[in-house]
Amino acid sequence: MNSSEDEVGVGPHPQPWPDDPRLDPELLRDGDRRNVVDRYRYWHLDAIVADLDTRRHPFAVAIENWRHDLNIGTVVRTANAFLAREVIIVGNRRWNRRGAMVTDRYQHIHHVASPEDLVAHAAGAGYEIVAIDNLPGAVPLETFELPANALLLFGQEGTGLSPAARAAASAVCSIAQYGSTRSINAGVAAGIAMHAWIRRYAEPAP
Repeated sequence: MNSSEDEVGVGPHPQPWPDDPRLDPELLRDGDRRNVVDRYRYWHLDAIVADLDTRRHPFAVAIENWRHDLNIGTVVRTANAFLAREVIIVGNRRWNRRGAMVTDRYQHIHHVASPEDLVAHAAGAGYEIVAIDNLPGAVPLETFELPANALLLFGQEGTGLSPAARAAASAVCSIAQYGSTRSINAGVAAGIAMHAWIRRYAEPAP
């Protein structure tokens, strides 16, 4: 049996409760066991999203979803950790949310039906599409100057980017590998690429 020290979050808030409209009375009463940073303890979901919206980074992430890739949840969770502006699902609307660990509640998720629709969305939002895949002719991510308005585009596990997605990108970047495997997990690749953007543009985390 786990001890109370192993529990995530905090228990009921002692009385009297703070007078703050961002706080949820039910969470104050019952405790807040959500996987959120301490600054958001007891906050309403809408209040958390509104606060995140004041600080989101200008990059976005897109991932193709033709075969219900289980990595999409991981990509969403990582995008939340690095405070991406939005995540765009390309292809099938339905995706497996288990890996997101409910972080999709705090992250703006947009759906487009095709790579062509992604190009239109990117143009309207002011993004520059940069695909990440180990393809012939790809430039090393380690030396590539990611644009501040990058839309990082990822393909599916196994098959990688579709030909239409490759054509949609202004550049294709590869991630250096040194072992025997032909490719790395799509969720891991997304985390590496997002962190490359963070290292170039983001302020140190508070």
